[in-house]
Amino acid sequence: MNADDFRSRRKSVPVRVGNVTVGGDAPVVVQSMTNTDTADEVGTAVQVADLARAGSEIVRITVNSEEAAAAVPGIRARLDDMGLDVPLVGDFHFNGHKLLTQYPACAETLAKFRINPGNVGKGKRRDPQFATMIDIARDLDKPVRIGVNWGSLDQDLLARLMDENARRPEPRDAIEVMHEAVIRSALDSAEKAEALGLPRERIILSCKMSGVQDLISVYRALAARCEYPLHLGLTEAGMGSKGIVASSAALAVLLQEGIGDTIRISLTPEPGESRTKEVIVAQELLQTMGMRAFTPLVTACPGCGRTTSTFFQHLAEEVQTFVRARMPEWRREHPGVESMTLAVMGCVVNGPGESKFANLGISLPGTGEKPVAPVYEDGEKTVTLKGENIADEFKALIEDYVARKYRLESHDQQDSAVHG
Repeated sequence: MNADDFRSRRKSVPVRVGNVTVGGDAPVVVQSMTNTDTADEVGTAVQVADLARAGSEIVRITVNSEEAAAAVPGIRARLDDMGLDVPLVGDFHFNGHKLLTQYPACAETLAKFRINPGNVGKGKRRDPQFATMIDIARDLDKPVRIGVNWGSLDQDLLARLMDENARRPEPRDAIEVMHEAVIRSALDSAEKAEALGLPRERIILSCKMSGVQDLISVYRALAARCEYPLHLGLTEAGMGSKGIVASSAALAVLLQEGIGDTIRISLTPEPGESRTKEVIVAQELLQTMGMRAFTPLVTACPGCGRTTSTFFQHLAEEVQTFVRARMPEWRREHPGVESMTLAVMGCVVNGPGESKFANLGISLPGTGEKPVAPVYEDGEKTVTLKGENIADEFKALIEDYVARKYRLESHDQQDSAVHG
């Protein structure tokens, strides 16, 4: 069974978020979130632009204060001036009902609201404050993500389910009860939202966990109990390789089973690291699973005793960086280029073979091998590079290949459409 097979059985209701469709037959959408102070209108707009240019199709911003709410229309205007129509999602906690009421321009500007049912209010304030936010979303025809997070789970709901479990003849494990509380919080809140008049096709759910197996268990159960689109993400995934591995391990299992309509990789950036890394990881996860194509990926060998030179490592990194930098223009002018495959190999063992499998590949000389680098185009050897300018010459070959292969296909498609 592959992901496409399962997705044909688990259909979710499509939800429109700005110019993006989440759910239904739409491809899995990549999201990200800023970490700027939203009240900093310029800084937030710049980071949103960076994320959008990196490939984030929806960007969430924190709306936690009056200053942040007041800045949202200006952020949108700056993005529009840059020619970026990426949808903005407002992330609300604790005081969202007040901010959406007091700053109607903020509510009108946002493409979606994210509401955490665990902290919209306590006791008697919870339901009316939740209702206020839903009423505004309904009246403005805005979609809502009801996003449960186990770190801020509704404690009253959890306590009630724990009490019910304690009275059972055979009580379940506490972790199972907690999973059920997370799921019930999402489903019960969605039911209340619909009762308040928010259409089903305006609701997205998420149940964020920070444990891989917890996330898989919860989403499997949630997917079986509703038809809402589901947003996937391992919350508090962590930094560096830990965050990438944990997120990939959890999301890949669910995506392979057809569960999930939009994803975010919640990485903690290392000091000085670009926020765009979470976008790149999300794209590469979907692309390596064969679910979407965003940018040509470089196949490269890990290196061994036959590749004592590090040149092939530097070239692989340089080529991947080059490709990502060229993608904004290539994407506009060369439809289909995102599916192109490249290979940068370090010796004669697997180098020629892997290079032949790629659209364009280069096999660099290993230890003791003749100092030449054959280049293969669509399986055929076309040229041999040598000397000090191999990197620049190979990048020029990539540029030429893209111009010839993908521009030609684009023009052929246009000619076919014109001449029938």
